[in-house]
Amino acid sequence: MHRHLKVVEDGEPFAFSEDNAAEVKRILAKYPPARKRSAVLPLLHLAQRQNGGWVSRQVIEHIAGMLDLPPIKVLEVATFYTMFNLKPIGRYHVQVCGTTPCWLRGSDEVFRACRDMGLEKGRTTDDGLFHLSEVECLGACVNAPVVQIDDDYYEDLDYERMKAILEAFRRGETPKPGPQVDRQFAAPEGGPTTLKEHVK
Repeated sequence: MHRHLKVVEDGEPFAFSEDNAAEVKRILAKYPPARKRSAVLPLLHLAQRQNGGWVSRQVIEHIAGMLDLPPIKVLEVATFYTMFNLKPIGRYHVQVCGTTPCWLRGSDEVFRACRDMGLEKGRTTDDGLFHLSEVECLGACVNAPVVQIDDDYYEDLDYERMKAILEAFRRGETPKPGPQVDRQFAAPEGGPTTLKEHVK
């Protein structure tokens, strides 16, 4: 093992699945051969998805070999971006925005709902179902407070709505993402207030 890779946990031997190997070819085709190292981000993202939500030492070494890079170069990328997890996490990655707009609109209550459901910041629940992280701005401030669970955003949350979402996941259901109030995307609650008539 490379000395620098000690910051990453060991996992199972890694190779891209047959479906993902086809995606790897598609990704690599976007870059000239001399610039294939530019594919490190999308390959890490694809590998993390396949590897249960985290990047192991074996993942880093596999990608480094594919891109003809020293493993430290892949590790530098994986440790720089907070989107990559360097240890196993729960089945659902619950990322609560704690930045000012979400905090002003009640993210403390969202965190309280998470705590009451047994989630703790920076930890995976004992049943392996949830991992809770506090993150910086998710970019949906108008619909604050916002939580990202895996690839989906849940917006306009409060204590009860957050608790209901977590309970649904616990039951094996996937709650509808997006605003959790009467609003279309980022439009005003209750519907449009202007340009209400259809113009022909």
